[in-house]
Amino acid sequence: MRASGQLVARVLAEVRRLCVPGMTTFELNQTAEKMIRDAGAKPTFKGYHGYPFTLCTSVNEQIVHGFPSRYQLRSGDIISIDCGATLDGFVGDSAITVPVGKVNQDRLRLIEIAIECLERAILECRIGRRLGDLGWAVQSHAEANGYGVVRDHVGHGVGRKMHEDPQVPNYGKPGKGSEFKPGYVIAVEPMLNMGTHLTKTLKDGWTVVTQDGLPSVHVEHTVAITEEGPDVLTRPVVTTNENVSHISTVLAETMVSA
Repeated sequence: MRASGQLVARVLAEVRRLCVPGMTTFELNQTAEKMIRDAGAKPTFKGYHGYPFTLCTSVNEQIVHGFPSRYQLRSGDIISIDCGATLDGFVGDSAITVPVGKVNQDRLRLIEIAIECLERAILECRIGRRLGDLGWAVQSHAEANGYGVVRDHVGHGVGRKMHEDPQVPNYGKPGKGSEFKPGYVIAVEPMLNMGTHLTKTLKDGWTVVTQDGLPSVHVEHTVAITEEGPDVLTRPVVTTNENVSHISTVLAETMVSA
């Protein structure tokens, strides 16, 4: 599963780089599909329950399952990109939210808190902890910062299939729910809305949007629960020099966007 997870990480890194004004979401989809197939893998999402694309590309008020299209990204947009790849029979699943061009501070803050929620949830992916501990880690941090936590869509177990037991909600009560055991692999995926947690699905039957039309953010990692603690299979593996360069780039982009 680490190989499929790292493939997804590489695909998302390249797609992130391409998220500039004027790029269409369909072009992002085509890039991702080529990378996945060139690696000898298959796009997990494509054909899943009839879903027609490799990526889910959800822009602004779209939460999840947005269709790639001829829509050209604009400065100020945020785009959530969800990607799955199946390699040697195992699935990797991860999502990022990317600011495009000059993005206002409210939207950057929403992305920041969502990432913090994801990291807090990952810390709960330990033997003996429970689903409610993970859900509360997300819910408490998001709501303390004034954001709605989506309840209609949740994380899930992942392995040879994309969706396996258990369901992994982003809300809950500490000490409640199933207990994590060694060997569990789950997709942890906070979905935070700037306004209400309420959602609706568009006429295409797939695209989920915020009911109040305010922006949403979706971030996700595939995490294995081991004796040594959480093992994030979709976290990019980089060298020290690459990591320093990446951090510098992110800081520079954030300063430009502010």
